[in-house]
Amino acid sequence: MTTRDRQPIGRDYQLMVSALAEATRRRDVELGGAEQAYQDSAVQAAGELTRAEGDAVSADRWAGAAAAQVLEVDREAARLWDELRRARGLRMRSLGEVPEPASIDTLPQAALPRAPSSSASSPEEGSPRVLLARVAARIDGTVRPAGRRALPRWALPVLPLVGALIAALTGLVASGLVTIGGTGLWGGPVLRGLGWLAFLVAPSAGVPVAAVSAHRWLEAKLDIGGIGLTLLGGMISATLMSLAFAATH
Repeated sequence: MTTRDRQPIGRDYQLMVSALAEATRRRDVELGGAEQAYQDSAVQAAGELTRAEGDAVSADRWAGAAAAQVLEVDREAARLWDELRRARGLRMRSLGEVPEPASIDTLPQAALPRAPSSSASSPEEGSPRVLLARVAARIDGTVRPAGRRALPRWALPVLPLVGALIAALTGLVASGLVTIGGTGLWGGPVLRGLGWLAFLVAPSAGVPVAAVSAHRWLEAKLDIGGIGLTLLGGMISATLMSLAFAATH
């Protein structure tokens, strides 16, 4: 076999070697891309797993804080309900036990937290703690009125005037009842009796009015000195009214 006959075989061999090298290069490139994609996917999956674990821990903490807040609100509501039952009034003692909480199905959607991040660390307007604090303040003012401050000094001279005014109005009503009862009207003796009874209570009729006014408008307590000043004005006014009524009759 001559050298000319061996040349095609050599050329084919070179072509096969070149094709093998090209295939190897493509394989290396594709293998490198696959490894890089695998590493990127693994890193992304690890990041998502870390975020999911963080969200789970945050959700657990939020659920624990919510459960603790529910227990705190329940205890505070039970305490306030017990104080409300001890408040003065005819219907307070018949309130019964603490009512059951409303079902979650009846709550508006705006009142339900959608995510753990929706709960703030500081109490917001309308939160259960703020509402219970307002209720506690109102119950404290009703159940323990003795803790209120004393009357301001400018109100002390007004108390005899209040007592005198209320006693004068009561005396006018009493004199009217006595006068109507003496006209021979049916039930006249009863009216006269009510009139003389009104004369008896006229000196002290201003005390409840002064106490309620001080409690509602001044947020103060009518002490023994204020009661005495109110009675003094009422007694003077009632005495003058009685003398004037006796002189005319």
